[in-house]
Amino acid sequence: MKKEYAVMMKLDKQLCFPLYAAARNVSSLYTPFLKPLGLTYTQYLVFLVLWEKDDVPIGEIGEKLMLDNGTLSPLLKKMEQEGYIERGRCKDDERIVKIRLTKKGKGLQEKVKDVPEKVAGCIDLPPAKAKQLYDLLYELLENQGYRNNKQQEE
Repeated sequence: MKKEYAVMMKLDKQLCFPLYAAARNVSSLYTPFLKPLGLTYTQYLVFLVLWEKDDVPIGEIGEKLMLDNGTLSPLLKKMEQEGYIERGRCKDDERIVKIRLTKKGKGLQEKVKDVPEKVAGCIDLPPAKAKQLYDLLYELLENQGYRNNKQQEE
């Protein structure tokens, strides 16, 4: 039993490590394309959510990105200071704060439209394997309770 324990405690036996390392490596591929625009990877993710559906509650953004309010609030505050978004209370329920893109925020989409293709060009995986990885990662997330609304709509 002790030997099995020692084997399972090796770094290369941990599922979490390649996921963590790959996520860090892939997200860092975005930096050369986003940094000149003054954007972080996490801000880019928020924009992706808002370009898909604008004027959404903060909670919905957090749910889609799996981020808590403590992480999301300072990020949104900075984006608001930069003039990319506006925050406003929901007319039906003033407890809900909604986020909407400004003209500047909407215009940013044109500036980053080539980023997904550029990043994909940096990842050396055949399309079939990339799709397989994508599907497996979403399966893992869904097993942990994450709902991929985009996949469910297709």
